[in-house]
Amino acid sequence: MPANSFMLRFILIAILFFASLLCVFRAPMYYIWYVAILVSEFSWIFILAVGGLLLWKTDAGIYRTTGTALGIIALLLYAFPIAGAYSLSGSIDNEFHKVFKPKRNKQAASYSFLQTFKGINATSVPYKTFTYASYPGKSLPLDFYPSQQAGKRPSVIVVHGGSWAAGDRKQLPELNSYLALQGYHVAAINYRLAPQYHCPAPVEDINAAIAYLSAHAVELNIDTARFVLLGRSAGGEIVLNAAYTLHNPAIKGVISYYGPADLVWGYANPANPLVLNSCKVIEDYLGGTYQQMPRQYEFASAPFTVTKDAPPTLLIQGKTDALVAYGHSPRLIEKLKPLGVKYYFLSLPWATHGCDYSLNGPSGQLCTYTVLRFLDAVTKD
Repeated sequence: MPANSFMLRFILIAILFFASLLCVFRAPMYYIWYVAILVSEFSWIFILAVGGLLLWKTDAGIYRTTGTALGIIALLLYAFPIAGAYSLSGSIDNEFHKVFKPKRNKQAASYSFLQTFKGINATSVPYKTFTYASYPGKSLPLDFYPSQQAGKRPSVIVVHGGSWAAGDRKQLPELNSYLALQGYHVAAINYRLAPQYHCPAPVEDINAAIAYLSAHAVELNIDTARFVLLGRSAGGEIVLNAAYTLHNPAIKGVISYYGPADLVWGYANPANPLVLNSCKVIEDYLGGTYQQMPRQYEFASAPFTVTKDAPPTLLIQGKTDALVAYGHSPRLIEKLKPLGVKYYFLSLPWATHGCDYSLNGPSGQLCTYTVLRFLDAVTKD
């Protein structure tokens, strides 16, 4: 067999091997972070690719031997998200029940490899768009996904990510439809973005969204006593801030997907600059440096604002998060514990930022299952 066949097999396996490292290590550059999402949430595709290369018949030699060794290691790493999801699925309910008493009985396993192909949500729920707040030169819309169950139902307000400066309510809409099918109204909102607007503008926007939904509760069949806030990334910081500072008894729970909970600590411990200029992002959102406005940083940091009356909290984050340091979630937990605030932390060892991109991946299934259990627990009658 020509030597270039040996080399081609070796090169392809080597590329897949280096990609497999993203299952256990943080992405070193921004665009590689996108690869990390694919590697961890669609690892079965990479397993098939590596397996095919390992079966590629070539003569013995240094390239074949080395390539085979790298391929076997890559297979083990690609299997980590799947094996890890099965491992966590066996403990989520037990750990969750230590804190919460979900109303809904367990319907199915929190993770199934077969669900990857079947699909967790095949139905898109039609939504209506409303303007919930207006400011000089600025109107804010929300997409309202009505509950597919009759009667007055709880509402989940979804806040998008985008470093407080980008993104909109259209991000990752699959979960919105899924929750509507499970009996929850969902309002995915736009909010005022940095650097034109600074904190606490997005918190004020959440308050305005709650007020709008409450004012239209009759026609929308909304239970005005049961709201839950859900945010991703920057939206995670916003919903934590709103839940802990608005002191609204109608907010029954808050869910943060990989949100930067502590901006004081985050500013002092920035992300890899090849991935994200996190200090600049925070400065644009808060209006200056920490040295210039320490109180503003503390106000935007959940560990500084949480009180014993804070609503139950669900934190979700992966240990290989390259954009928001994993340390944010444990730092908030250190404050929640002594205050007696109910919380659950879904820690995903293989997952990166945006791990819920697919509801059917290892992280997506576990996140969706846990969110539903949390909603059932905090909005129970």
